Amino acid sequence: MPPFFIYFLKTSAPARRLTRGGGYFTGDCLYCIVIMQKPEKDLRKNIQKLKELLPAEDILTFAFSLPSGRECTAIFTDGVTNKELLGEQVAKPLGEYTGEETFEGIIRAVAAPENKEGGDFASLTEEILDGNAVLFVDGFDRSLIVGVKTVPARAVMEPPTDIAIKGPRAGFVEDVKTNMSLLRTRIKTPELLFKTVTIGRRSRTKVALCYLKNIARDEVVRNIESRLKRIDIDGVSDSSYVALFLAGRRHSLFKQTGTTEKPDILAAKMLEGRVGILVDGSPIALTLPYLLIEDFQASEDYFVSPFRASFTRFIRIFSLIISIYLPAFYVSAQLFKLQLLPLGLLLTIASNIQGLPLSPSLEMFLTVLLLEVLTEASVRMPKYVGMALSVVGALVLGDTAVNAGILSTPAILIIALSGICLYTVPNLIETTSLIRLLMLLAAGSVGIYGIVLLTAFLLYYLFSSESYGAPLLAPFSPMIENDLRDAFTKYNLRELRDRPVPIRGNNKRRLRDDEE
Repeated sequence: MPPFFIYFLKTSAPARRLTRGGGYFTGDCLYCIVIMQKPEKDLRKNIQKLKELLPAEDILTFAFSLPSGRECTAIFTDGVTNKELLGEQVAKPLGEYTGEETFEGIIRAVAAPENKEGGDFASLTEEILDGNAVLFVDGFDRSLIVGVKTVPARAVMEPPTDIAIKGPRAGFVEDVKTNMSLLRTRIKTPELLFKTVTIGRRSRTKVALCYLKNIARDEVVRNIESRLKRIDIDGVSDSSYVALFLAGRRHSLFKQTGTTEKPDILAAKMLEGRVGILVDGSPIALTLPYLLIEDFQASEDYFVSPFRASFTRFIRIFSLIISIYLPAFYVSAQLFKLQLLPLGLLLTIASNIQGLPLSPSLEMFLTVLLLEVLTEASVRMPKYVGMALSVVGALVLGDTAVNAGILSTPAILIIALSGICLYTVPNLIETTSLIRLLMLLAAGSVGIYGIVLLTAFLLYYLFSSESYGAPLLAPFSPMIENDLRDAFTKYNLRELRDRPVPIRGNNKRRLRDDEE
């Protein structure tokens, strides 16, 4: 009988969950090698097998001995494993160990707070690549996995895309364990549970499913966990990869998962009954179920007076309507219904568009395209060139286009106002910018009737959409009177006693007033 089993699968299809732990060992290849045998008592044979599985140069071995002369070897990944901890917590205590030389005694001698017994070679390779060290002791057919991983990560700071004037400023980082600890410091209850899933045949990305027991709906948690385990992909670089597989509709015009970069926001959403998803390597957390009204709410709304919060939410909604409909109504009024414009404004526009070589719809499309190009260039260019780009785009190109008679001043003004209003709801920019183009196309084709028909289609699309059983337009469709207190208007915190109806599980009450 061979010391270990090698199964050759002659196939070009991806290998699916071939290891005992349920993870992938190899991907698309002609011969997939899966080693399922556990270590032997011969130390050198164990090292040789692991070096055959991990032939990369950054896989290092650290050999030392017990005082009795028994040889020990730790195998780890250079740059990911903390060598100082490995020496202080493993090599130094074992080098001074004079107790009974049993495997249990050696485990007790290791000073690392995080360690566990290893399994077969397939699971050992995963642990080494993850940054942990695997310890072999000559004469024992068992191994010890020591948690001495250290992952380079940036410091916890305020996320650049979610600036807050009031409230917590800490943001998620790219390390999933750090993000889990940030969440744990805000929800200190044993009901906070984490379920870890490994996704990616080659990236082996850790994904943490986090929820509050007895608050999140059990069927939602099971559904999300089942979808995560079914993901079959080579690698996961960001949480947006995972969001695509969790979406109910494969080709949806609107986003179907909530996103946040702040642990306080994620904690607040989980306390309402949502499920959070943290992806290793991404500072953006996902939340499910998702409601469209979430993107009109900001964390500062809960740290200021209800009147101020309601006013700012009204500003966001009004600005979004302006950004979508203003260019379309301008084109429609010029082409079909001049009576929509006041006489004074009509005379001003007529004096500016006289002699232009482009039609109103083509002029507006060209202006929108110019704004999109400038926006994309400002994001991609180095920040030191951004100011020069703004001057060239806003002053030189805009002023020159007007003076040359290619574009009119009202068109540039309307598109500039529309572009600014888009960023009052930054999480919906991708969708709203596309809807603005569709509205322009409808207005340039059939005028006001096209705008009305497209609006009706979008409303029907939203009415029929849901996220894990929660209607996307709740609490407006269906109308939920209690949830309207934290929708377009914001009531006092003492009046928000119940969790949102479409999201909550069996525990509906989150606040009990002294008067009750």
